[in-house]
Amino acid sequence: MRPKTARLGGVLAAGVALTLGLAACSSGGTEATPAEGGSSGAAAPTTVKLGFMGDLTGANAGIVIPPRNGAKLVIDEYNKTNPAVKIELVEYDSQADPSKAVALAQQAIKTDKIVGLIGPAFSGESAQVAPVLEEAKLPSISASATNAALATNGWKFWHRVLPSDSIQGPGIGDFIATGVGAKKVFVIDDKSEYGKPLADAVKAQLETKGVTPTTDSLDPAESDFSSVVNKVAAAKPEAIFFGGYYAAGGNLLKQLRDKGVTAKFLSGDGSLDKGLIDGAGADNAEGALVGCPCYIATPDVTDAKVKGFADAYKAAYSADPAIYAAEGYDAATVFVDAIKAGNVTPDKINEFIATVDLAGVSKQVKFEANGEVAAKDIYIYQVKDGAIGLLGKANEAKLG
Repeated sequence: MRPKTARLGGVLAAGVALTLGLAACSSGGTEATPAEGGSSGAAAPTTVKLGFMGDLTGANAGIVIPPRNGAKLVIDEYNKTNPAVKIELVEYDSQADPSKAVALAQQAIKTDKIVGLIGPAFSGESAQVAPVLEEAKLPSISASATNAALATNGWKFWHRVLPSDSIQGPGIGDFIATGVGAKKVFVIDDKSEYGKPLADAVKAQLETKGVTPTTDSLDPAESDFSSVVNKVAAAKPEAIFFGGYYAAGGNLLKQLRDKGVTAKFLSGDGSLDKGLIDGAGADNAEGALVGCPCYIATPDVTDAKVKGFADAYKAAYSADPAIYAAEGYDAATVFVDAIKAGNVTPDKINEFIATVDLAGVSKQVKFEANGEVAAKDIYIYQVKDGAIGLLGKANEAKLG
C-alpha cells in the first residue's frame, strides 16, 4: 500500500542517510556478548527494542492498526514467558507522511537504538525510510507495503512478508476476466504511487485476456467524483476496478450507485477495511469485491494454528483479526525467533532473517534474496450482509 503524500527529493533522502553515519546497536543500556554479535567483554542486554512504523492516527489508520496489534500480540506472548532478553515494542506514528517517517527513523536509530523495525506500513514511506535503515544496517520487515519497485533497489536489510503489486495486480485482473467474467471494464486510480501502479497492473493483465479497459483517475482529496462517475455511467461497464484507499473508494462507490451504475465494484488491499462499507453505505457496498495479498482468519477457520491466533487476537482486542493482522504477527514472530536464538544485534538478526522458513499464520514465511516473501497467493474478499468475508484465492474464487 502506498498513500498519496508529498515525496522527499532524492538529494534530501540521500543527505538524510549520509548524516546518520552510524549502525544501529542493541538497546537496554548494555551491549551484547561476543557470542551474540557484540563487543568483547560486554554484558548481554536484558531488553532490546523493536519498532513498529505506520499510519496509526491518520486517514488510513484502519489498515495499519491491525498489523500493529498482531505484532504487539506476539511480543506480549513472548514477554510473558519471562525470557532472558525481553522485547520492548516502540511505536512510530508516521501518519503516512514520508518526511515524518524519515525523522522517526532517525530517532529510532540514534536515540531509541532499536534492533529491528516492523514496517513501514505503506510503500511511499518505505521508499524513503529503507535507504536510511540500509545505511544504518538495521533490518526491517513490512507487513503491508506492496509497491513492486521496493524490491529492485538491492537492499540487504529490507524485507516484506506479503507479495507485491506485481502479483496482486495480475491476480485481481485474472479474477475480473475469469471469476467475474467481465468483458467491459473501467479502471480508475487515485493518482498515488500505490493506486496508479496497482491499477496499471490490473489493466495490463486484463489486456492479456483480450479486455481493453477504459481508464480514468480521481483526486482522493476531493469529495465530488462526478466527472469520473459520469464517464463510468456512459461507458456502461460490467466491472469497475479502483486502485486506491477505502476512504475514497467508499465515497466513489456511493456516488456510482447513486448514479445508477450497477457494475461489479472491485478494489485492492488499500480498500480492505470496513471503512469502505461505512463510506458507501451497507446497501451500496453489498457485493463489492476486494483483492489482497493477505490472509484474514475468518470465524469459521479450522486450522489449529490460525484459529489459535484468531482467538488470542479477539481476546486481546475484542475484535476479529482484520487486514494484515496475521502478517504483522508473522513479521514480529520472525524477530522474536531471532532474539530467542540469541541474536540481539541488527546484523545478527538480519543474518537470521535470511535463514527463516517459518510456518506462519498468514503463510509459509521464507524470504528470497531481494527481501520478497516466497509465497505468492492473492485472496479475494467480498462484502456480504454488511461484513467483509473471504471468498477464496484469486485463482479459485467463484461468485455465488
